[in-house]
Amino acid sequence: MSTQKYLCMYRGAPSQNKPSPAQMQEMYAAFNGWKEKFKANILDMGSKLKPSGKVLTASGVTDGPYAEAKEIVAGFMIIAADDYEGAVAVVKAMPGMQMPGACVEIREMASS
Repeated sequence: MSTQKYLCMYRGAPSQNKPSPAQMQEMYAAFNGWKEKFKANILDMGSKLKPSGKVLTASGVTDGPYAEAKEIVAGFMIIAADDYEGAVAVVKAMPGMQMPGACVEIREMASS
């Protein structure tokens, strides 16, 4: 079986709770440990997305996005795995997935 690419989209509004410096250090250490463990799977760490943007339709361009806050794509990354179960395992192990309300959509990318 060949390795597939998966687009992982972080969904939801940005958290308003600011962690303490000690909590930030702990989160970075956990995140860096996760990145090291799955470095063979992570093709593109992606980035957070700013909350505003533009929506392009056949009739023009408007400000957006207009989805509900819980549906807004807040960031993304691209990973490689043998199948969906492997992709889910990588994302599930990410430290942020233990946070209340964490939501990541995983979509297999079509090969070109």
